[in-house]
Amino acid sequence: MHCSSCVYLLENLHRLEAGIIKSTVNFQRKEVFISFNPTLTSLRAVVSLLAFTGYEPAISLKDATSAVDEKNRLTSKRLNRAKIFRIGLAGFCFANIMMLSFPEYLSSGTVDASLSNAFTWLNFVLSLPVLFFCASGFFVSAWKSLRQNILNIDAPIVVAILVTFGRSYYEIISGQGAGYLDSGSGIIFFMLIGRWFQDKTFDALSFERDYRSYFPLGVSIITADTNVAGKTHEKNVPVTGLKQGDRIIMRNEELIPADSILVKGNAQIDYSFVNGENSTVHKVQGELVYAGGRQRGGAIELRVSKLVSQSYITQLWNNDIFNKPKQKKESFVHPWSRYFTLVLFSIAIATVIFWWFNNPGNIWPALTSVLIVACPCSLLLSHTFTNGNMLRILGNNKLYLRNAQVIESLAAIDCIVFDKTGTITRANQSHVQYTGLPLSATEKAGLQLLSSQSAHPLSKMIASELKNKVSYSPELREFREYPGKGISAFVENLSLKMGSANFMKAQVTQGIQQEGGSKVYVQVDEKIKGTFSFSNQYRTGIRKEIEALKNEGFDLHVLSGDNSAEKETLEFLFGPEARIFFRQLPEEKLQYIRHLQLNNKQVMMIGDGLNDAGALLQAQVGIAVSDNHAQFAPACDAIIDGEQVKNISRFLRFARAGKKIVTASFILSILYNLVGISFAVTAQLSPVVAAILMPASSISIVLFVTLAGNAVAKKQGLLSAARPDEDHTAF
Repeated sequence: MHCSSCVYLLENLHRLEAGIIKSTVNFQRKEVFISFNPTLTSLRAVVSLLAFTGYEPAISLKDATSAVDEKNRLTSKRLNRAKIFRIGLAGFCFANIMMLSFPEYLSSGTVDASLSNAFTWLNFVLSLPVLFFCASGFFVSAWKSLRQNILNIDAPIVVAILVTFGRSYYEIISGQGAGYLDSGSGIIFFMLIGRWFQDKTFDALSFERDYRSYFPLGVSIITADTNVAGKTHEKNVPVTGLKQGDRIIMRNEELIPADSILVKGNAQIDYSFVNGENSTVHKVQGELVYAGGRQRGGAIELRVSKLVSQSYITQLWNNDIFNKPKQKKESFVHPWSRYFTLVLFSIAIATVIFWWFNNPGNIWPALTSVLIVACPCSLLLSHTFTNGNMLRILGNNKLYLRNAQVIESLAAIDCIVFDKTGTITRANQSHVQYTGLPLSATEKAGLQLLSSQSAHPLSKMIASELKNKVSYSPELREFREYPGKGISAFVENLSLKMGSANFMKAQVTQGIQQEGGSKVYVQVDEKIKGTFSFSNQYRTGIRKEIEALKNEGFDLHVLSGDNSAEKETLEFLFGPEARIFFRQLPEEKLQYIRHLQLNNKQVMMIGDGLNDAGALLQAQVGIAVSDNHAQFAPACDAIIDGEQVKNISRFLRFARAGKKIVTASFILSILYNLVGISFAVTAQLSPVVAAILMPASSISIVLFVTLAGNAVAKKQGLLSAARPDEDHTAF
């Protein structure tokens, strides 16, 4: 995969095979993701089509075993050795052809005729392996592209090679001269070196994005207490730390990260994100639960049976099932290089016609130089590598984007909507206080068990607060969670509910205040017993971040599902002009985003991913905030670590700079092509020099966009480990 034509062909496979739904290329990793309808085609047919078009797939479960890793390493090593062997052979033949041509160049025609003839035929023999072996890759690529009615970048190169060698062989066989085999072999030699160096440059600037980069997921595992025999406790570990045999806890709405065996609990698994089916699947102890399912109900305990699959999780996020019904604008770079090769052939034909009537002796050098020097690769690479480098830098700063298109969407944002709990406040750091009627031991144990089933930040804080106040764990039945409202279940003979006052649908008991902080109401057997109140802790540096966003002209909004107890604090943070709304249900948040969009706003929604799924889905850019809990939301465009919310303004400035970098690199690339072609059409550019300049231009563009991206990232403080203006206070 070398150029825009390769990408265009691979992303239009649906035109060649009716059963293929969509194909998406990852240029940096030389990978293609294909969705197909198995009722219309088969995997075998898809593979055959790829092989027929010149992109035979290497299918393997790369991370499954060390043996497979070793096989991949050996395969890659063999391919590299084959490339180097071709370069070596071409270099050997080119050097000897040049050496045998020196007498002809330096003698002014005084070399003995028999000796000159012998040198010419030696050059003829030495050129054969260069043409038929070393250059075979160019011919195969061009031929397979032409069979699909596509002109890739290898097509003009092949024409230049055929013109050079064809004319040379004609002159040698007819006895009219020695030909231009030194230039022809030089073209192939330098093009092979350029391709090899280009591949090495790609490898050195690797923008690897695997599941560890996409998802800042933490999984709760059960570990033995080293101090007390037989006692266990929960511990948060990253997905990368999961091993076979680990026992993990999955709560309501949490995504199962690895194939596992159900050990304990009532599993109701929702596989809608995988197969589109809305109904849940009941699992009993001992059954296998597949990765990608989501638990609907109380907490369950699983034993990991397989390691987390990189390809599976990555495909899960990029699958069409999760594509948003948004209006997606075509990338501003898309039309630039699609027809470049066609334009190039038109220029070449015009050049031939011009010199045919003016000086036929210049046709060969002008034609070959034009065909070789022009480089559409640089147009594609400028955009691809700019975005690839930006994805890497943003990922290193714990902002994980779904794909490169999100970068352009970020650059267009002019309106930002914040959720409160778990977004601008810390999800797991608040003071919890119970107020109301006394709770019995059974009620405390039931409430602790009920709250531990939910992944909502407030529920987790209540569960943690009650954990040391209960001495046993009763049985829980019929757990249900109502997003944005509350949770309910039966514990022993008690009916328990926890949530908002509206969810309870009951009068507030005397002595229980309704305002004064974020509150979760407790109801036992249809009677409100009291409330858990929380004093919010705002994220470090959030005030400074909000000031930066306001100074840059962003329209800021806050949509909170909580009551208005934090109104004064939020007005202090956002200013009196900000629009702040409380007690917002998930549906109301979605409608508010839609209203902003109807007023021509480009909206970015930042929420915790629990009750904000609809709003995240509706916004032009939806960013889910994660604080070490397994809340992967396919509705979002990006996932951000909670501690990085304070750097949103940096990320937005960086995204806006990306378009400028791409534009600048486009201008450089176009100027290069204009200058190169202007020299080539006048027959002032040697074909050998053109062969050196073509890959050099691609490499220079890649280096330019990478260095420019790094420079902007450094200016924004996204490359340094410790930023000089780091703010360690919330206010």
